[in-house]
Amino acid sequence: MIYGIGTDIINISRLKNIESIKSFSKKILSEDELKISSTYNEEKLIKHLAKQFAGKEALSKAFGTGIRKPILLKELEILRDKNGKPYFNPLGDVKKTIVSLGITKTHVSLSDESEYVIAFAILEI
Repeated sequence: MIYGIGTDIINISRLKNIESIKSFSKKILSEDELKISSTYNEEKLIKHLAKQFAGKEALSKAFGTGIRKPILLKELEILRDKNGKPYFNPLGDVKKTIVSLGITKTHVSLSDESEYVIAFAILEI
């Protein structure tokens, strides 16, 4: 049974205009996400950050809360499996929230084009 669904779209140029990409990265990414993103050149980093942010926004919408306690950006970790498929790895209070809500399965899909990134998330109970 579906608990919630969420979607988000981002114009990549919004991130190109951010004064400090490093500060933005530290604000939204988990420690593991930061390690991964540190290997990217600026162009790839911007697109990656757009995907991560859109994915986290989609997840927060699936929870029905938006970004506010207990659903925080750095605890909405999105990683990739060996084939590049994104998956949600909840951390901290988000993990506790998932358990308390009885959510048993999560799905995240990320896609990009030259100007936009879109994300879709589903939470199942």
